[in-house]
Amino acid sequence: MKRAGQRVVVGTEAPQTSQTSKKQKTGFYGSVLGEPALCSSMDWGSLPHHVILRVFQFLTLVDRARASSVCRRWNEVFHIPDLWRRFEFELSQPATSYLKSTHPDLIQQIIKRHADHLQYVSFKVDSSTESAEAACDILSQLVNCSIKTLGLISTAKPSFMNVSKAHFASALTVVFVNSKSLSSIKIDDTPVDDPSLKVLVANNSDTLKLLKMSSCPHVSPAGILCVADQCHGLKELALNYYILSDELLLALSSEKHVDLEHLRIDVVSENPGQAEFHTIKKQSWDAFVKHSPKVNIVMYFFLYEDEFDVFFREETPVTHLYFGRAVSKAMLGRIGMNCPRLIELVVCANGLQPLDDELIQIAERCKNLTAMGLGECEVTCRGFIEFVKMCGGRLTQLSIMEEVLIPDSDYSLDRLHLEVSKHLGRMWFPDMMPTW
Repeated sequence: MKRAGQRVVVGTEAPQTSQTSKKQKTGFYGSVLGEPALCSSMDWGSLPHHVILRVFQFLTLVDRARASSVCRRWNEVFHIPDLWRRFEFELSQPATSYLKSTHPDLIQQIIKRHADHLQYVSFKVDSSTESAEAACDILSQLVNCSIKTLGLISTAKPSFMNVSKAHFASALTVVFVNSKSLSSIKIDDTPVDDPSLKVLVANNSDTLKLLKMSSCPHVSPAGILCVADQCHGLKELALNYYILSDELLLALSSEKHVDLEHLRIDVVSENPGQAEFHTIKKQSWDAFVKHSPKVNIVMYFFLYEDEFDVFFREETPVTHLYFGRAVSKAMLGRIGMNCPRLIELVVCANGLQPLDDELIQIAERCKNLTAMGLGECEVTCRGFIEFVKMCGGRLTQLSIMEEVLIPDSDYSLDRLHLEVSKHLGRMWFPDMMPTW
């Protein structure tokens, strides 16, 4: 391969003039003064396969397809299996979505020639039922696949939930039956059901490590146990709180079940006041943590303030807490009292009452806390510095918006960042809001 700027010379080279010298220096990229690039000096068709392959990997799918028509050699590279190990099908309706949809002809070419090369596959669909059904049709054709990672991503609801359960389950089981090497599956907000999970387990029990299926109303605790009982390599599980129960935690704590490293629980309320949340007993949590002492229990809350009543009234071994909606001072106080394993806390909003006491209590009792984020909340500079002082250098992530902090007689915002930096052992500034 010639370097950019080198010329291919046939026969005797003419003496170099100052003009040819200048062109040779500018090389392939051309001159900043507008002189023509020496594209003719490069024989792109003879580049090594691995170089063309590397270039193709940086191209969008459309550009890659266009490049494949340049010459036979580039078309050969276009069909090299390594280029099709990772692929995202984008499916959308032009009238309702900004997404660019993968061309149907290209989809059929991929299914015909590269289905057995696909290993890391995702489907990104818009909110239309038609796009979700198109994804199911593609899944149904992957009979020669050996997929390792599968993700079904809806950019907006409802999408997959509007597809008939029979159609979706039939399409999904085609992949479950034929792959036999699935290790990571993300099928949130889909009509997957217990029989589908049994098919998954029957064909991929030795390889499955991660299963995310939050907001899947047709999955029961029995379906979860079927997976956990037979997939002994399972490390990460994500599900909705409505599936979680004392019985499920106790069953997961049995020696015959897998040792989870991450359990993610989504606590979601779509309509305020219409959902009643049950309580998980402390004994059930204790049994689960005793069985898997290093497990991370991650909880995402999307509730309204009056729906938190049943949570954290007893000690709960949660390690990561994310509040996507406003949470009360009383709730944060309970977290400080009853979440001793807490590692990370993110609060989207609280209101207009300073959280000094709550943060100090969290710093006192949550000895493992290393990450904190506060959004639309308030805390005095004095209280915030006291919190940071108590946590010390173990706070590896600290994200606080500047408008959260209330200056007081002891600390201005200018002095605050110096004090906080001193206790953290590194330079720190509060986050700034964009100016648009």
